[in-house]
Amino acid sequence: MKFRSGTSSRTSVQVGIKLARLLELPEGDFAGRVRELEADVLFQRLLHAKVISVQPYAGAGFMVQRFGGWGLSTASDGVAALDGQGDLAKLIQKVGEKHFQEFFLSDEGYTDDERARMCKISKEEAGRLRELVNSLYVQAEFDGASTAAAPAKTYSAVAGITVDDGKPGLAFFNRQIWKGRYQVNEEKSRRMLDSLPAAEARRLVGFLRELGLLDRRKSTLYRVLEALIETQAPFFISGDPDQRRPLTQRDLSDRLDISPSVLNRLISNKSIQLPWGLEAPMKTLVPSRKSLIRDRLLDLVRQYPAATDEELGRKIDRLYRVRLSLRSIAQYRTELGLGNLRKRQQTST
Repeated sequence: MKFRSGTSSRTSVQVGIKLARLLELPEGDFAGRVRELEADVLFQRLLHAKVISVQPYAGAGFMVQRFGGWGLSTASDGVAALDGQGDLAKLIQKVGEKHFQEFFLSDEGYTDDERARMCKISKEEAGRLRELVNSLYVQAEFDGASTAAAPAKTYSAVAGITVDDGKPGLAFFNRQIWKGRYQVNEEKSRRMLDSLPAAEARRLVGFLRELGLLDRRKSTLYRVLEALIETQAPFFISGDPDQRRPLTQRDLSDRLDISPSVLNRLISNKSIQLPWGLEAPMKTLVPSRKSLIRDRLLDLVRQYPAATDEELGRKIDRLYRVRLSLRSIAQYRTELGLGNLRKRQQTST
């Protein structure tokens, strides 16, 4: 969206501040701002005069949020909420949202036999789902967060990833925001401005600028989501966190030709629903190579709590073909809040 030249530096600063605030707005608050703008008489007037139009986003659909934020990790690089574990992702879908919430997410003390019978799965499958749920709560403890914390208050769900015919796609939760992007007919806009008294023309310029900021927030987020789907497609399809590809925020911002600070503001408090129904912070889909190795170390410590640093190093080398020094393993353990073997043994007793 273009505006007339001659904008003062003061106005530019104000516009920048407004954009920064819009980037960080939770989806619900942003939807309220969109609703308020579209209810303005001027918006309807501009639509009628075909000065503006609302164009749908190609390939984007809508869906209902499934588990309401459950499973989010508050860690900057936490991986537990991502964990589809391949066939477990499909098993969650087989069990269905209602039964998964009732028999696995709730704290009702069901046995694996009861879960298996009510969900029409095997006892072994029920046990594996229970272990997945438990691992998410263990992750929250590693992060220093209370398991009773409500992640939905921290993260704003933007959209869900679907997988159809082996191809990931995008579906939004809030139709008010994502029904389409705003486009301005510059020629008709200029003609309308020239025909208006000065005061009304100034209001129209301000209104179009506000419309442009809202559209910039939507379009930038849409481009980010498209890039994440393209880059992390193997992970979305397989449900295996180890299929995530390294992608730093700087690399992503360079690819999309946006400022790193804009990207960081945009994704810092946003989450996305994974194909198996759990949500994860968008930042976990932009992992550095270091964070991926650190996540794998955390997973190995969970699986082998009695393993020494030397044994952990050998397992990482064998499984992921990554060689780490003992000093690196110790540093990663410190960053994850994990003690050495003796401290872990003392904690578990």
